[in-house]
Amino acid sequence: MSQIIALTNQKGGVGKTTSAVNLAASLAQLGRRVLLVDLDPQGHASMGSGIDKHELDVSVLDVLLGEAKASEVIARNLPVKFDVLPGNGDLTAAEVELLDSKARQSRLSSALNEVRANYDVVLIDCPPSLNMLTVNALTAADGVLIPLQCEFYALEGLSTLLDTVEQIKENINPALSVSGILRTMYDKRTSLTREVDKQLRDFFGDALLKTTIPRNIKVAEAPSHGLPVTQYARFSRGSQAYRVLAKELIRRLTL
Repeated sequence: MSQIIALTNQKGGVGKTTSAVNLAASLAQLGRRVLLVDLDPQGHASMGSGIDKHELDVSVLDVLLGEAKASEVIARNLPVKFDVLPGNGDLTAAEVELLDSKARQSRLSSALNEVRANYDVVLIDCPPSLNMLTVNALTAADGVLIPLQCEFYALEGLSTLLDTVEQIKENINPALSVSGILRTMYDKRTSLTREVDKQLRDFFGDALLKTTIPRNIKVAEAPSHGLPVTQYARFSRGSQAYRVLAKELIRRLTL
């Protein structure tokens, strides 16, 4: 049975999409069959996987609205070696469109049921907000991976997100759990990073992943080339960190 993992944090700029793309690439390189779902209207996960979001005839929005099947929209045989259910700015209409639909919070779950048997791992890149798209992702997911930058406001936002996860678990998806908390743009040389790091360790214990993703210029450059850093600069510190992360998640989640 495949695992569906939602990468989410309502705070932008924490490396969520970067982690989704590079984790997908790293898992694929380790022999896992991977589907990346771009549920963010910015469409950056699609672009970072080599797909031009402006040229899409159909997208994940069509899947959510029941106008196309996931199997008809998924992009396959990509240079990145994983499949992508692409998204773009059309998703901004999803919030309004879904409000009047039945079972609006489970549209993505129903759509992925058709294809999940074809994959070992399905990663969902969520928008940086707690809206209906994120609710759909959390309803479909088995686990939540939370990218987090070690900064002052990080813990406050994390508390709100965990409350939402708990509400989804209690009311819609009892199987949902936190797969891990990932520290991104990590620089242990700063006192703030060390302070927040200690708070995270004290509060979350084993939920905090051992792997950290360092600040690395190659990670920032890779999306402009439509490639994950694991292909753009495979020997960089960022690329190595994402490979280590993939191995840790394989062990932790038995992927």
